[in-house]
Amino acid sequence: MTPCDADLKASRPFSLSDFDFHLPPELIAQHPAKERSSSKLLDGSTNPAQDRIFHSLPTLMQPGDLLVFNDTQVVKARIFGEKSTGGKVELLIERVLPGHRVVAHMKVSKKPLIGATLHMGIDAPPGATGFEATLVGRWPDDMGALFCFELSDEPHALMAQYGHVPLPPYIERHYDGSASEAEIAEDEARYQTVFARHPGAVAAPTAALHFDDALLQQLKDMGVSTASVTLHVGAGTFQPVKTENIAEHTMHSEWYNVPESTQEALRACKARGGKVWAVGTTSVRTLESWAQTGQAQGDTQIFITPGFEFKWVDCLLTNFHLPKSTLMMLVSALAGYDHVMALYAHAIAQRYRFFSYGDAMLLKRSTSL
Repeated sequence: MTPCDADLKASRPFSLSDFDFHLPPELIAQHPAKERSSSKLLDGSTNPAQDRIFHSLPTLMQPGDLLVFNDTQVVKARIFGEKSTGGKVELLIERVLPGHRVVAHMKVSKKPLIGATLHMGIDAPPGATGFEATLVGRWPDDMGALFCFELSDEPHALMAQYGHVPLPPYIERHYDGSASEAEIAEDEARYQTVFARHPGAVAAPTAALHFDDALLQQLKDMGVSTASVTLHVGAGTFQPVKTENIAEHTMHSEWYNVPESTQEALRACKARGGKVWAVGTTSVRTLESWAQTGQAQGDTQIFITPGFEFKWVDCLLTNFHLPKSTLMMLVSALAGYDHVMALYAHAIAQRYRFFSYGDAMLLKRSTSL
């Protein structure tokens, strides 16, 4: 089945189990490819799909096309500490607020009381004293799942000094002394795009990890334009969908921005007949949030499922996603459910590498083919 034949609009209600598939665990990439652009690229814009290498991307694009990147920067948001009683605690800082306050996930055996002060950065090297984090309350309200803390110094500086790269749970890396210095250095360098500018993400926009400076220059030389949006990816991106009826799922909230220069680049691309290529699902969510609300900046909880009508995105470069995830639903909405599931079956059979450090896939919007 070609993308043109696939579901242009949802012809039936989809359930969570529709987006499940068996993934051999050995296909979950634990380390990045040797070179960023040497990953495999499954070209799902053709029928049958073509197995390519990512650095062949310029042969698939046309002068006048526009690549839209998410320029968020991953911060060292995972920090280890202890309570006054000596109990261990782990914070994953999700968002920085004014006045040295942060919003965080907290992993601890027994939740401390409001007003309690935690000593963080206990695994810091000799000579570093760590810092204090005082629990202010839950966030965004008394029923919120996250927690608000006031830190003893500027949050970004503290994360840079005491934090660890917040790798996804499926990458088996431990900061208990078992991870080598080489692994830690690799993650700090490679779990970040080459154009990251605005700190605030706790997960990388992974499709953009395949781009290096040489590939970007090659695309520029052939007349492909680039533009940036910002969406600070939150830890909620890894939260499973728990309801079989996907309409009952509540999306996590993430902050985004579409600069005026990017808005102008998008309009110019459409006016000259070029295609808008979103690099990663976060870029898709940002562009379509702006289209849906008319707000160029703010929080989004957009949930894209089959039947969604895209306004901006023509093509998508993306990695392979977790079974039963909201991102599986998004790519199915863009390229057609049957087409996407066939591509995933092909990727598994051909031993593609999955998830954040894995290989990439090219999809085209089914209505544009």
